[in-house]
Amino acid sequence: MIPFKLTDEFLEQIEGLIESKNDTDLKLLLHDIHFADIAEIVNELSTEDATYLIKLLESDVTSDILTELDEDVRESILGNLSNKEIAEELDELDTDDAADIIGELPQEIVQQVISELEDKEHAKDIVDLLRYHENSAGGLMAKELVKVNENWNVLTCVKEMRAQAENVTRVHSIYVVDDEDKLKGRLSLKDLLTTSTKTHISEIYIPKVDYVSVNEKPEEVAKIMTKYDLEAIPVIDEIGRLVGRITIDDIVDVIKEEAEKDYQMAAGISQDVEADDSILELTKARLPWLALGLLGGIGAASIMGGFEYLMQSHKILFLFTPLIAAMAGNVGVQSSAIVVQGLANNDLKGSITNRLFKEMLLAALNGVILALFLFGFVWIYKGELAVAIAVSVSLVAVIIVAGLIGTFVPLFLHKRGIDPAIATGPFITTSNDIFGILIYFSIAKMFL
Repeated sequence: MIPFKLTDEFLEQIEGLIESKNDTDLKLLLHDIHFADIAEIVNELSTEDATYLIKLLESDVTSDILTELDEDVRESILGNLSNKEIAEELDELDTDDAADIIGELPQEIVQQVISELEDKEHAKDIVDLLRYHENSAGGLMAKELVKVNENWNVLTCVKEMRAQAENVTRVHSIYVVDDEDKLKGRLSLKDLLTTSTKTHISEIYIPKVDYVSVNEKPEEVAKIMTKYDLEAIPVIDEIGRLVGRITIDDIVDVIKEEAEKDYQMAAGISQDVEADDSILELTKARLPWLALGLLGGIGAASIMGGFEYLMQSHKILFLFTPLIAAMAGNVGVQSSAIVVQGLANNDLKGSITNRLFKEMLLAALNGVILALFLFGFVWIYKGELAVAIAVSVSLVAVIIVAGLIGTFVPLFLHKRGIDPAIATGPFITTSNDIFGILIYFSIAKMFL
């Protein structure tokens, strides 16, 4: 399959067909294009053209398109649709996607849209999902699944599965419950096909099944599904009843969103923003960390001011100040990035003490190697042995301290339940700049 590529010429062709209201050619042109690719097209259209296209195509296609659109584009389109038209789109979606879209609608029309849904059982499931917090397994799950009762025989089980599967896009697993809908286990399709039709499910189901609670955080669900290589995982409520399932496509979205958030935090952006957001929103997201950097710079300048007499007598020290500050920041960010990555992947083992000791040895080794090169350069450049020793020893000490700070801070934040990604970027860089300058001039004072 050749990947779809949106070109300016193709987009102009779409816009021309919409402008001339050539619905026949427009439908023919888009007929074999995947809904995710059509969503890419819609994202580039004006709100009026995008709405026209959504109203033109069948709901079984446009409902999927809506789930792939940028949030602001989807919001604009839904604002141009009637409550009944929105309900027609939601009727075609799985409950989790429908609940996500309803959650984005203005509160005053939510009830009206739900009342327009034709499938009342579908509407009931959507309403049930809306009561869960969006940052939980309950807010992530879909109600569509295949479940069988442990007291059924194989023949009854197959009949019920056929009826249930009509509403399920993809059957990943068959879950087994008791008379109170409590999750008991899972059913192997092979066992179902190779067992007598009179055999009870209780005799053949597999009691071992991975599951999560409705209150579990999406990030934890992602870790479980990744660790055990699951395509879907059942979700139970507070008393153990099977209430839904989470599929791998939802988890991919969670992992993507978490990666984007961590990347922005590491870059010193405190809110979830995009390149197309307003200048005010981007400023609000960036300014707090920039202010932290400014305070750090003022702190470093104040420290240097306390050693002004030393710089006057040994002006060469000033030349190596940027080097010391840069090395402190780089080492700190490297150390914190490795720790944050390990915490995110849940593969960071051992105690904090062992981790700090290992980082200290690593930093010391790197510091000594780099310091030897720096010692040779300073000695050849200025011919002053004392200065060369002072700068080199300072570099080793700064690298060790920066490595320890970069390791300890994210581990400490993680223990306190704070996202450790906040430790990388400006936070570590600024703190290590200050400590680096202080250590550098303190050691230089000792030697000089």
